[in-house]
Amino acid sequence: MQRIKHLVVFATIALYFLSNRNANPAEPAPEEINAKSLALGVVSEINRNAIENHFGDFVRYTALKLSPASNIKGSVIVAPTTFELVKLLEQRKVDFFMDSPYATYIVNQVHGAARLLLRRWKRGKAEYQSLLFTKTNSGIRNLEDLQGKMIAFEDPDSTSGYYLPNLFLQRKGFKLANKTRYDPHNSPTNIGYIFAYSQAKLVNLVLTNEVAAGAFSDDDLAKLDAATRSQVIILAQTERLPRHLVSVREDLSPALAGRLEKILLSMHQNDDGRRILKKTDDTTMFDMLPGGEAGMRRRLLQTFYSIESKEKTP
Repeated sequence: MQRIKHLVVFATIALYFLSNRNANPAEPAPEEINAKSLALGVVSEINRNAIENHFGDFVRYTALKLSPASNIKGSVIVAPTTFELVKLLEQRKVDFFMDSPYATYIVNQVHGAARLLLRRWKRGKAEYQSLLFTKTNSGIRNLEDLQGKMIAFEDPDSTSGYYLPNLFLQRKGFKLANKTRYDPHNSPTNIGYIFAYSQAKLVNLVLTNEVAAGAFSDDDLAKLDAATRSQVIILAQTERLPRHLVSVREDLSPALAGRLEKILLSMHQNDDGRRILKKTDDTTMFDMLPGGEAGMRRRLLQTFYSIESKEKTP
C-alpha cells in the first residue's frame, strides 16, 4: 500500500513538471536552432572593412549566445544601398539589421523583406526628433520667414536630417523644391533645399548665411560646442521617433528570432555585453517596441506613408 502511495506521489510530481513545462516553455532546444550562421546587414557605400570591424564583436557575441555548442558563425554583410539590403534579406544572406525609422519603414513595410523585433537605445537615447534651426541674427523668427529662401538638409537618406523635417514642413502647408545648388531666384512661395552631406557643413552653411536654416536631430544639437550652440536658435521641432530599430528577415524562424530577441534584451545585464554595446555606437540597451510590433508599424506608416508616396509620384 505504501508503495502505491509513493507511485501516486511520483506520478503527480511528474505530471506537474510536464504541465508547467508545456505552459511555460524554456528557451528553444539546441536542435531548434539549426542555423549555421547569423548575418547582420549594414547599409553603407563606403568604409566596408571599417564597418565590418566595427560591428564584428557585436554579431559574434550574439552568434555565440544563440547556441554555443553548434558553433554558429557571426558575420557582417555591408550593402551599398537600402535596396541591396532588401535583396540580401530576400536571398537569406542577411538575417537581421539595425537602422533608423525611415530606412526600416522602407525595408519592412514598402518591400516586406523584414519584420520589427526590438528598439535600440543608440548613444543612450530611446527616441529622438528633428530640429529646424537658424542663426541667431539671421532675421528668421518663424517658419513662414523661410518661404522664398533656401534651407539645408543633412543627407537624402537621413531620417532626422531629411525625411522628418521635410514631412513636417509639408504637413504645415509649405511647398519644398529640391535644388542641386544654391538658387538666389527661388520662388517666393517655395522653400528651396540642398543637401550638405555632413553635419559640420550643414551647420557652417547656416552660420555663414549661405542658407536661411538647417535641420538636424536633437542628438546633433547636443554635440555642438558651447560657442556654436550659442549662435543658433530653434525654429521648430518634429514629433519623436525611436532612435534605432532592430528587424529580422521576414522568413526567419520563430525559434531563432525569439532566441535573438532574448539575447539582445539581456545584453546590457552582463559585463561582456555592456562592453560590446558601448563599442557599438555607444548603445545603452535594447528593449521591447513601445506599443508592440503592430503599434510601431502603424506609427511608422502614419509618419512616412505620405512622403514616400509623393516621392514615387512622377
